[in-house]
Amino acid sequence: MTRQAVAKLLLFGATGDLSQRMLLPSLYGLHADGLLPEGLTITGTARHEHDDEGFRAFAKHALDQFLPDDRKDEVAIDGFLARLHYQPLDASNVEGFADLATKLGDISGGLAIFLSTAPWLFGPTITGLKSAGLAGPNVRISLEKPLGKDLESSREINDLVAAAFPEERTFRIDHYLGKETVQNILALRFGNAMFEPVWNARGIDHVQITISETVGLEGRAGYYDEVGALRDMVQNHVLQLVALIAMEPPAKFDGTSIRDEKVKVLRSLRKIGAAEVNTHTVTGQYDAGAVKGEIVRGYDEELGKDSDTETFVAVKAHIDNWRWQGVPFYLRTGKRMQDRHSEISIQFKPVPHSIFADRGGRLQPNTLVIRLQPEEYVRLLVMAKEPGLDRDGVRLREVPLDLSLTTAFAGTRRRIAYERLLLDLIEGDPTLFVRRDEVEAQWQWIDAIRDGWKANATSPKGYPSGSWGPNASVALTERDGVTWNE
Repeated sequence: MTRQAVAKLLLFGATGDLSQRMLLPSLYGLHADGLLPEGLTITGTARHEHDDEGFRAFAKHALDQFLPDDRKDEVAIDGFLARLHYQPLDASNVEGFADLATKLGDISGGLAIFLSTAPWLFGPTITGLKSAGLAGPNVRISLEKPLGKDLESSREINDLVAAAFPEERTFRIDHYLGKETVQNILALRFGNAMFEPVWNARGIDHVQITISETVGLEGRAGYYDEVGALRDMVQNHVLQLVALIAMEPPAKFDGTSIRDEKVKVLRSLRKIGAAEVNTHTVTGQYDAGAVKGEIVRGYDEELGKDSDTETFVAVKAHIDNWRWQGVPFYLRTGKRMQDRHSEISIQFKPVPHSIFADRGGRLQPNTLVIRLQPEEYVRLLVMAKEPGLDRDGVRLREVPLDLSLTTAFAGTRRRIAYERLLLDLIEGDPTLFVRRDEVEAQWQWIDAIRDGWKANATSPKGYPSGSWGPNASVALTERDGVTWNE
């Protein structure tokens, strides 16, 4: 589809938590910076019985609550609110979509739909959009996860969507791809000549990816207990980071080239099945403990019932291709952990021979750390000589070469991920969205692990809240002489 900005944006789930915290503040930010197309209207829809003015009051309250104070500009807010309209809708009732189409009016200038609803509503919503003439060639749709709970259900959802919206007009969101530091992985790899010669099995010893959270269920109990950490975090965010780190250089920076290379990586992930899950995966569930000095309950107590859902998972993965053969990727994510951060750590192989060994100098392999949140930086750990006359031997110390993105680009406002993704949806740029073949390759790998757990009756090991997960996750790496970067 030719990239062209649409004239109208339709938000399903417009009164939900995601809309209040992320979507409305993001759209306001784009409006305040003059990045939304002139005349773009934004129509919200949900079950709540608002009219236009009621929705504008709702949106203003959300902006008051979630916008930073330095971004609040009454003139800009008034201008943004003037773009907003609202149509109540029960998405399970096809009859209501005719009124929604009437509210939208002429969509010949293009319509973008952001669909943030429960998965069971996808079918009725797509049927309703088609019946009301809201699925034509000038309409594109964006889907917020969850997109299924396994490969079979994911295919069912994708088939439903594909019946009305072909792949080139379908934009699947993984909000991690909208983060500036995640996009900087591509700039770091393919914009600097020094890394590519060693970005392979000859130069890299292993890769670690950690996404740790200090929070528990936070009102997501019903959803989270159905999916667990493997499906909630690894299937999408973690595997997308793996793909960006491991992909071959694309021919150019566009949606087709980049996603072609990512899916090759995802299809090359070595299957972890029943014979491997006990040695290549660790699952855990948080018990009571203390996080940042605050006493917190265990998962079962917080949930209100006994459950075998994992809140932590660690995986030793391999990519079976020429570039990465023999390089382990250690993946880890969990709730109620000691610290909150998202980080990629790439440890290079040691130098083949140390000239400092007989002078007392001890070398550490170089490590590249890419911190995604809460801080955003790229840090290269290198060996340097300590100042001195060296009469008792050369003293070497590992020192960091830091690029703080916050400091380096201090004059540039740091945007939340949804600002970039919403603007790309409006303008029709699919580069940072996930293609169907990527999603299905991710699910195939995840399903094999879950089938392996089931075959082995694997249950999560308890770990105290405020720790770094079960002790078995330490053993997962230390068997290979590797320590988690913490």
